[in-house]
Amino acid sequence: MTKFGELIDEQKPILLTFFADWSEDCENIHDQLKDVSAALGDKAKLIKIDAEKNKQLSEALKVKNLPTFMLYRQGEMIWRQSGKLDANDLIVLLEDNS
Repeated sequence: MTKFGELIDEQKPILLTFFADWSEDCENIHDQLKDVSAALGDKAKLIKIDAEKNKQLSEALKVKNLPTFMLYRQGEMIWRQSGKLDANDLIVLLEDNS
């Protein structure tokens, strides 16, 4: 978990997105995150995490539903939500926290 601590310990907001390819709710997640990334540039960092390939981290963070979004800033989680979200909602969230 040391790597995880280093990963989230930044000034700019970091959006973690836990997904799985088999989940219907995660179907458009990659395109959606591309739109968010294009809109924000370097104001925020987006990290996609395959919950199947990262079971230990998913369990440690109690990820039960997919997709699950977590927003970190300076090493602390400041927001979390599971389920489908619109790209525009994520853009507003990240802009408000950058």
